[in-house]
Amino acid sequence: MKCTHRMRVYACHLAACGAAFIVSAGNAFAQPASVANCHAIPNDAQRLACYDAATARPTTAPREAAPLTPIPAGPASAPEQPARPTSMLDESWGFDPASPRYVIGFHRPNYLLPVRYTSDVNNRPFTPLFTAAGVPPQDLDDIEAKFQLSFKARVWTTDDRRWGVWGAYTQQSHWQVYHSDEQVSKPFRETNYMPELFLSFRPGIELPGGFNWRLINAGYVHQSNGRSDPLSRSWDRLFAELGVDRDNLALSLRGWFRLKEDSRTDDNPDITDYYGYAELSGLYRWRDHSFLLSGRGNWNTGKGAIHAAWTSPRLLGLFRGYVQFTSGYGESMIDYNHKQTTIGAGIALSDGL
Repeated sequence: MKCTHRMRVYACHLAACGAAFIVSAGNAFAQPASVANCHAIPNDAQRLACYDAATARPTTAPREAAPLTPIPAGPASAPEQPARPTSMLDESWGFDPASPRYVIGFHRPNYLLPVRYTSDVNNRPFTPLFTAAGVPPQDLDDIEAKFQLSFKARVWTTDDRRWGVWGAYTQQSHWQVYHSDEQVSKPFRETNYMPELFLSFRPGIELPGGFNWRLINAGYVHQSNGRSDPLSRSWDRLFAELGVDRDNLALSLRGWFRLKEDSRTDDNPDITDYYGYAELSGLYRWRDHSFLLSGRGNWNTGKGAIHAAWTSPRLLGLFRGYVQFTSGYGESMIDYNHKQTTIGAGIALSDGL
């Protein structure tokens, strides 16, 4: 058959359409016969695809991410433990520069003694009350409950925490909870209130024997039983305290000067004769046990008192077992001139530091 010009044009269009179809279906099926077949394709994208197919140019596929080579896991490291404070006094008084600027914490020991025994009950101060009331004198029980609450708060400090101003409050109560006389209720025999305001400083001086001088306190303290005559007892003092420590041992020496009162209103003018002018204390911690021993007195009169206590490891939550022993004068304000020996057992929240 003779091929006309029109037939050749139709054949070219047919070949171009076929090539476009083959390219759009994918290179896996077929390729155009030659590059010349791609010239007549009007669409740019289709024409480029035709050229790629005719020249057997590989189609660019997205590169797959190379698999990550797992890093061999080393031996599991133990969780980092908080650094143990290197100083008992630094911890108690917040001398660490990273400590909060304003803090509230325990001050003196916080405890409850459901049972406390005394060798010599002090009935004498209460006799005038029974006489005035027309009631026969009552003998107080030699077994009672005793408890103490004590806390301190820092109200100002420098950026390095070496200087601070503190306020403190201590309340101690003696409760005749086992008293069985029908004419007398179960009274609080004595409650003492002791607010303090003082300045603290950290010297940070190394001393012989491995001790470090870490504490100086100086300020004002008031102590009273909040009663009226004839049971009123109170006094005001200026005091200074020095503290050193080494490992698990802390020692403190506290001295005071009584502020003079009007002799006509002074309830206890001779209190320093019995209570003394200074107190030396030592606190030792061993395997979460605490052992406290302190003594105070007046070297001129030879009177004073000793105090010893043991605090156990935690028994339940924050509570610890607690045993307290005292002997001498000043177990309380009402007993400032009365000598006795006491022992009690109970629970405590703090050991005094």
